[in-house]
Formats: sequence, C-alpha cells, structure tokens
Amino acid sequence: MHEREFNQLADEVLAKIEGAADESGVDCNRSGNVLEIEFDNESKIIVNRHDINQEIWVAAKSGGFHFSYSNGAWISQRNGDELYAKLQALFAEQGEEISF
Repeated sequence: MHEREFNQLADEVLAKIEGAADESGVDCNRSGNVLEIEFDNESKIIVNRHDINQEIWVAAKSGGFHFSYSNGAWISQRNGDELYAKLQALFAEQGEEISF
C-alpha cells in the first residue's frame, strides 16, 4: 500500500474511533497521530498509527495490539481480531460501551 493511502485510511480510523468514543461519553483527546481515551477509573487506551509498519497500534491495560489493513478491515496479524471488535471488548473491560 502506498504511504498516502495508508495515511488516509489510518486518519479515517482515528477519526471514527474518536467520534465513537465521544458519543460513548468517555474522555478522548487526539494529538496528531495519537488518540488517548481515558476512563473514569483512570485507565487508558492509546490508539496510534505506526507509519513505518503501516499499522494501527492499540495499547490497553490488557496488552498491546497491532492491526494491519487487509481486505477492507484492520486485522491483528497475531490472532485475527478485528480492530473495532477488539476496541469494543477493551471498552467492556472498563465497564463502558462503544459502537462503530
């Protein structure tokens, strides 16, 4: 994938996550390519784009996750998880819901 295409897709993902997080009522701040989501219990989920590997990276209390774009979806190369489904599970771990 060309760098420009990756940047566009990754920016769309960050904007979609930011919008969904805002709608869910959790505190969400974006600074450039990094999205920080903070919960009432002070736990955080950090989502950022990793340009060199052309991946979306997610860091949460339960671990770090890397997602690559494949066949129209962001998929974990480690276990096949889909990005938005994984984020829903990570929100649920914090007692919150998010919809995409």
